[in-house]
Amino acid sequence: MSLAVLKSRALAGMEAQQVNVEVHLANGLPAFTIVGLADTEVKEAKDRVRAAIQNGGFEFPAQRITVNLAPADLPKESGRFDLPIALGILAASRQIPADILDQYEFAGELSLSGELRPIRGALAMSLAMTRDAGRDCGHNDEHGKEPVKQRTPPGKADRRGFILPQANADEAALVNGAAIYPASSLLQVCAHLAASSPEAMLTRHTSALAVAMTEVADLADVKGQFMVKRALEVAAAGNHSILMVGPPGAGKTMLAARFPGLLPPMTDDEALEAAAVQSLTGGFRIEDWKRRPFRAPHHTASGVALVGGGSYPRPGEISLAHRGVLFLDELPEFDRRVLDVLRQPMESGRVTISRAAQQAEFPAHFQLIAAMNPCPCGYHGHPSGVCNCTTEQIARYQGRVSGPLLDRIDMQIEVSAVEPDTLAADADGEPSTAIAARVQRAAEIQLARQGKRNQYLTTREIDRLCKPDKAGKAKLKRSMEHFQWSARAYHRILRVARTIADLAGAQGIGEQHIGEAVQYRRALKDR
Repeated sequence: MSLAVLKSRALAGMEAQQVNVEVHLANGLPAFTIVGLADTEVKEAKDRVRAAIQNGGFEFPAQRITVNLAPADLPKESGRFDLPIALGILAASRQIPADILDQYEFAGELSLSGELRPIRGALAMSLAMTRDAGRDCGHNDEHGKEPVKQRTPPGKADRRGFILPQANADEAALVNGAAIYPASSLLQVCAHLAASSPEAMLTRHTSALAVAMTEVADLADVKGQFMVKRALEVAAAGNHSILMVGPPGAGKTMLAARFPGLLPPMTDDEALEAAAVQSLTGGFRIEDWKRRPFRAPHHTASGVALVGGGSYPRPGEISLAHRGVLFLDELPEFDRRVLDVLRQPMESGRVTISRAAQQAEFPAHFQLIAAMNPCPCGYHGHPSGVCNCTTEQIARYQGRVSGPLLDRIDMQIEVSAVEPDTLAADADGEPSTAIAARVQRAAEIQLARQGKRNQYLTTREIDRLCKPDKAGKAKLKRSMEHFQWSARAYHRILRVARTIADLAGAQGIGEQHIGEAVQYRRALKDR
């Protein structure tokens, strides 16, 4: 046989499309050619594969080698194709059996010594492989680690295993039903494919999942700021975005750092979604399983850093914060054009990146927590009266955050300077665990009522589920007329009021719920 065909995957955003790695050996002057829209990293596989095969004790064929990565119009990048290319050469040159290659998919970068190095996107590849199978592709063994004992002819296998580097095994095995077979070297994979007894074969890997019980910062450490803590509780209960405005040292960053401790636990589906996005950058760690992401990019970040991009699109900060928190400190210090790229993802919960070669879509259901000073010096409205900023300077500084972006932030709360007596006193606030318990109960009410958090209610659902009583409706009307708020603000106030009512265990929305929601909606220009 001079032809071998293996299966692998190429990443296109969150999708991992199947790739056929076709290896053909022909007579003629020795040459090694890779075709199929391969980028530089893939083409450099020629030298890695040659060295790995020779250092593994195999013979590198002195023939004309052609490797085709099909489909030809799908861009291929990274070193994940090293392993299937090397195995294809060995199978085409009859140094390893080729009759069972169809039972597996392969991915892995090779070192010159033949060791397998970790790759990006292993979880996304495992998800796609299981989804394409359309059924459970795992073995029906009791412990999940029993090796395969029977081999079926090519094309007759009812499932495919996934052979990949040992370092990626835990994340790939998070997918229910995925048959993951980790290996540490090319030689180990070859021994598995040529094994005549089960003892020499790779064993199926099962992740030992455990929710990380790491110590989190407690909201009780923050002295005073009771109204801000209440606002954070409401934001956590309904998944609302919030902007904190206050002087330096008032505790804005400290409050934001403790916000993740208030959020409800992640579901399995949410955890898998977040892990899959992080896997695309190689940043997922198994110890972060079911821990909500907390991303805090510096204000020098570019628009591409926030939303993602590149020749081969990768997720940005807003996607890496999927199902978690995106904290933007010193909000006006970000470039205004950078901040405005958040507007569409905040509404849709996803971001689409279009390039000449391909288009990629990433999820972006993040909870925005932002903080800013009220003026350039930071002390506008401070009791000390040290602010010397002019009205024009203050307006120009606050104007760095566009009106359309502010309109999309559900809650805006003032964080006042803490009095010296309060700082000197013992901490007397509620612990995060007590607040988180109330948040969890409110979240469960929302899921039972509408199957989603209040932040994601559509206009039709708001009309049906967020109707205030007569007094509440009148109060909301007066506020809308006084502050000249937009229709978007109207719907966001009702969402927040619905969350406040859920925290109180109320069936309907009353005047007091509308009043509190209105207080959280007052924009900078309305203060």
